[in-house]
Amino acid sequence: MVEIKLTYEGDLHCNAVHGPSGQTLDTDAPVDNNGRGLAFSPTDLVATALGSCMATVIGIVAKRKEIAVEGMTVAVRKFMSEDQPRRIKRLELDLEVPLPGSHPDRKLLESAARSCPVHHSIHPEIEVVMHWKWLNG
Repeated sequence: MVEIKLTYEGDLHCNAVHGPSGQTLDTDAPVDNNGRGLAFSPTDLVATALGSCMATVIGIVAKRKEIAVEGMTVAVRKFMSEDQPRRIKRLELDLEVPLPGSHPDRKLLESAARSCPVHHSIHPEIEVVMHWKWLNG
């Protein structure tokens, strides 16, 4: 169990404290939803969580297999619904892995990304699209 404590600071701005580490994170409502867009929005954090979870799980599998994936990048694009209720409707990810496309563990690493806990937690109505780019080959 991990506890995160949030404080609403007014003007649609929150501060969160990660209990185990004490690290802090600010959120702000996006400009298109009455906010100033001065920090990650709550739905931006969902997109961020998905990308970082996929990269982390790939890293776990790569470390176990002694495969170097340092320098891997993940770009996530979040699309919101235009109808009500306001929600995330689509997440697109570009995953660039510093390995050749012919790498023997390519399918294992792609499967690891799809099996990350955040991906399994995303509502099935949210479309998740992954674009893979294998570098160095």
